[in-house]
Amino acid sequence: MNQTLRLLTYCLLSYSLIIPKAAFSQDIAKIDGATISKQRITEKLQFLQKEANVHGLSVMVLSPEEVLYEGVFGMSNMNEGTPLSNTQTFYAASLSKPLFAYLVMRLVDEGKLDLDKPIVDYLDKPIGEYPFKHDYEGYDDIHPDERHNKITARMCLSHSSGLPNWRYVVKTGINFGNPLEIEFEPGSRYSYSGEGIQLLQLAVEQITGRGLEELAKEYVFEPLGMEGTSFLWQEKFEGNYVVGHHKKKKVLNRRKRDQEYAAGSMETTPEDYAKFIQAILRGENLSREAFEEMISPQIVITSKQQFGKNATVETDENKDIGLSYGLGWGIYNTPHGKAVFKEGHLEGWEHFTVFYPDQNIGILIMTNSSNGESIFKELLEAVMGDSWMPWYWENYIPYKG
Repeated sequence: MNQTLRLLTYCLLSYSLIIPKAAFSQDIAKIDGATISKQRITEKLQFLQKEANVHGLSVMVLSPEEVLYEGVFGMSNMNEGTPLSNTQTFYAASLSKPLFAYLVMRLVDEGKLDLDKPIVDYLDKPIGEYPFKHDYEGYDDIHPDERHNKITARMCLSHSSGLPNWRYVVKTGINFGNPLEIEFEPGSRYSYSGEGIQLLQLAVEQITGRGLEELAKEYVFEPLGMEGTSFLWQEKFEGNYVVGHHKKKKVLNRRKRDQEYAAGSMETTPEDYAKFIQAILRGENLSREAFEEMISPQIVITSKQQFGKNATVETDENKDIGLSYGLGWGIYNTPHGKAVFKEGHLEGWEHFTVFYPDQNIGILIMTNSSNGESIFKELLEAVMGDSWMPWYWENYIPYKG
């Protein structure tokens, strides 16, 4: 072997040592043991994005240590014709909530917060003396009710606090002068509540003497390298953000929030949020007890749907999959193990993430489109082999091809 050939062989061998394992494998194992090629995933996602008119779609399949698949399709802004990227800033909507739950569980590990201690015991003054200051902040309008003394962090994170989703959303429409009222006995049933998350944020800030953004930086963003994530709009997001789109391609104005809300003010990139899901898969920076508590059922879900008129209709339709809520995460069972999930939704933004602890795999789906949820059922079945996700309960009605 001459010197040139030896050098070429050495370079090729050296290069092969530093290529990630995922680069060699073209197949990804689904939760049922079947496999799907990366090319087939891309073809399927291209088809779904086009057929359902999903304006922008990001999909990442994740193991605890690797990004097994990454696909980006469509536009970040249809008016400007700019392509979507996983490093651009998305509005996270309710994907904020499980990240806040993770922060709370870190405080539990540190002995700073007890999940079963009444929230009011952590406050410096009676709850009704906190004046209303902003969209979701303040309690001087709270309806007198002794039951608010029963609400705990566990109830807030499992959406069983008895508080409504938002005080201003009433059966007859939107009423911003509506007082905050408890709708049922705290801890007795599941009912999604942004108000419950905001109440817990108040307690966390009282306990620590620090704001949510500062706490999130210390406990989540900086340890996980989430440099493009914040509960507040940042100057660095300018020029690199995604806009939402209504069903008929209408570009929506981008709201740039100046108040941090655990229930849904977070900005993030798919790349950053993938790091968070991977950290959850690893149980990173949590005790085993805290991690297991977070992804264990706290309250059974018996509503026909999560929102709307069917939210108060009782059913046993999801009994077979054990639909329930943990701490910041929804849970259902598959024949192949537990599935832990969370959705994010606001006009122009529709996201879904689910991970499977027994298989050490997860998927993150983020869209800047009000058509996004229409493909989630088919996408999850094709890519992950998961046909048990409660799509009707989520109101993920499939698109009409």
